[in-house]
Amino acid sequence: MLNELLKRPILPVIVIDDANDAEPLAEALLKGGMDVIEVTCRTAAAPEALARIKKSFPEMLLGAGTVVTPDQAQMCIDIGVSFGLAPGLNPETVEFFQENNTLFVPGVMTPSEIEAGLAMGCKLLKFFPAGAAGGVDMLKNLAAPYSPLGVRFCPTGGLNLSNMNEYLSLPVVACIGGSWLATKQQIADKQWDAITRQAKAALEKAALAKA
Repeated sequence: MLNELLKRPILPVIVIDDANDAEPLAEALLKGGMDVIEVTCRTAAAPEALARIKKSFPEMLLGAGTVVTPDQAQMCIDIGVSFGLAPGLNPETVEFFQENNTLFVPGVMTPSEIEAGLAMGCKLLKFFPAGAAGGVDMLKNLAAPYSPLGVRFCPTGGLNLSNMNEYLSLPVVACIGGSWLATKQQIADKQWDAITRQAKAALEKAALAKA
């Protein structure tokens, strides 16, 4: 699953308030060329939304984000998500996902957290909140001592179409996470065509960075 995730340069970070929006949202992203999604566990609708996408779009890499409690972690395993992510690094959560043979991407913001993640076998780490933590310059300097060890990062938080390639151009960046691809307002207003266009535009721009 790690290898599959690394093939996708952009991870849409989605907050769903109404589970009925899950299927049309996933379809809109697929039409835009994105077959991966991170549904954050920030809302009461998240478990049902994840289950609906899992059932209706088995071809999609389904991620659960903001997994910060044992109940959320168990819910993810019960649904059968492809991977999980968190804003921080909780060793118990990492171990739980590993015991259930499911990829987990913990969040880091300091050298100590990177080393803790590496000690647990996590080679893909979420740099969060990227923008507030110093952006590209911070990540470049933070990652330098660890890049020879094969660690890769997924910066999330404060990214958009304008600055995404600044991150993707860094060798240590495997992919980026972006909430701009489908905002809460766009989802509430059922702007599926706009979300499809945004997904296409982001992938086209990402291709330029990796080229």
